[in-house]
Amino acid sequence: MTVAASGPVFSLRDIPFSYHGSWFGFSPVVAESTYAQDVHLVSHQTGMHPILRLIPTAEATITATPHQLTWNHGGGRIDLAYESVDTVRVRGRGLGLRVLAADPVLTPFSGPYFYQDPVDGSYVFTVYQTGRRYRITLLSGQAEHLGAQALRTAERGVVLSGEWEIAIEEYETARTPYTGTDPFEQVVKAARAEFDAFTAAVAPWRSDRTPAAELAAYVLWSATVRPAGFITRPAVLMSKHWMDKVWSWDHCFNAIALADGLPELAWDQYRLPFDHQDAAGALPDSVTHSEILYNFVKPPIHGWALRHLPAAPDPAETRRALERWTTFWLEARRVPGRELPHYQHGNDSGWDNATTFDPERVVETADLAAFLVLQMRELARMATDPGAAARWTEEADRMRDALLAELWDGERFVARSAHSTRTWPSSSLLDLMPIVLGDELPEPVRAALAAGIEQHLTAFGPATELPASEHYQDDGYWRGPIWAPSTVLIEDGLRRAGYTGLADEISARFRMLCEKSGFAENFDARTGEGLRDRAYTWTASAYLILAAAHERRSST
Repeated sequence: MTVAASGPVFSLRDIPFSYHGSWFGFSPVVAESTYAQDVHLVSHQTGMHPILRLIPTAEATITATPHQLTWNHGGGRIDLAYESVDTVRVRGRGLGLRVLAADPVLTPFSGPYFYQDPVDGSYVFTVYQTGRRYRITLLSGQAEHLGAQALRTAERGVVLSGEWEIAIEEYETARTPYTGTDPFEQVVKAARAEFDAFTAAVAPWRSDRTPAAELAAYVLWSATVRPAGFITRPAVLMSKHWMDKVWSWDHCFNAIALADGLPELAWDQYRLPFDHQDAAGALPDSVTHSEILYNFVKPPIHGWALRHLPAAPDPAETRRALERWTTFWLEARRVPGRELPHYQHGNDSGWDNATTFDPERVVETADLAAFLVLQMRELARMATDPGAAARWTEEADRMRDALLAELWDGERFVARSAHSTRTWPSSSLLDLMPIVLGDELPEPVRAALAAGIEQHLTAFGPATELPASEHYQDDGYWRGPIWAPSTVLIEDGLRRAGYTGLADEISARFRMLCEKSGFAENFDARTGEGLRDRAYTWTASAYLILAAAHERRSST
């Protein structure tokens, strides 16, 4: 990543070029860890679907900034910019472009149907995968029509040459002919102004000391989609690569990063999974355009997150939803006669394959109890009835006491089978997450957790598996790599536990990691290399959260 006068310059292999509110973007990433040679228009309605290939007629270099995508070849160039959430403008000067269907195969039930509209002369792709249409309107220049309507494999699309300009739109069934009249330069200027306003709101503190802040803001801004399908509010997806969902703990970190500058959008992030809360009070595992999954849940960090958000616009509704989510764990996830709740699988914890879950999957863990203690404290604070406040305070005290009595072995926290009294330690950072309780923990426990966290600390931050462990894997998902959520939770807990020096060090190392390696889903703890999806919003949010807090501390 570099920073130019026009804003950060980034690689499309890492971050797609998109626009706040849009359901599509431009990237060579066409499926999980799958990179095409060409830039594709990729839509995220009904899933991740490459729709169109954009192929310059000569080999070109690509430059991406938040407001413009450019191909250069000699003296020729192509520029692309968003005019609105569903429309882009593309122009060429001395460099031609082939705009082709990404899938050349047309069958009765799949592939792109392509035709020229007799009403306005535009070229239209009707695509089964998204159920949408993609219209190309020629604004100037000449276009050659390729392909036929026959059911077969063939190139379908248009070829543009000389000096030309087009508009590309995504829509449902019908739309009046395109009539945009703003010159291309004005479209670019407007797009840049939209992004600049967003960045000014979420990172007004940015400076040369926070060189990744503007790109972090772009990752959030560009991954935001407008309401559609099951997405009931403006939503920040985890990515506009293949992780194109909202998971029910990821959203909390995005909400916190947006809270100071864009509180309404922050509350939309927080409340979206609660829009789909089930009859038992559980939140879905994930929500996306055309799918809601309930086969797993995610950890109850929502009370912790509320501590970092402004006052709720609807406090009574927020409290009721949080009560139902908490009650789900107390009633549906506690073995009768036991105080501590359990996860049914590592996926419920968000740490899918952490070594804590190697001996068994249905497990009482210390992190879960700690999160619920914080959640019940928050419910006590939000209560308008003194009786309810006292009840939640008592419940929180009981769970904290049970956590210490049943899972603390005198040196460390252990996990316990939900089917028996069997316990075991692990070398996972997950076992140290009760540090989120901060000064609620006795000092000897805090000290032991802080010492354990230091053993996990690499040059780039806390590894999720002890680096000396035989189970450690450089690209082992939750068995080694550094992740943003664990880092933010630990940093916050250490600070409240009185270990500010260690918290400062973790913050500094993670910020440096993002400045070096971008905003990947997770990072190799030894080398700092970005792993998996490279445009992950909770990583960008973690950078913004930690950088903003550091700047506030530095200014006092």
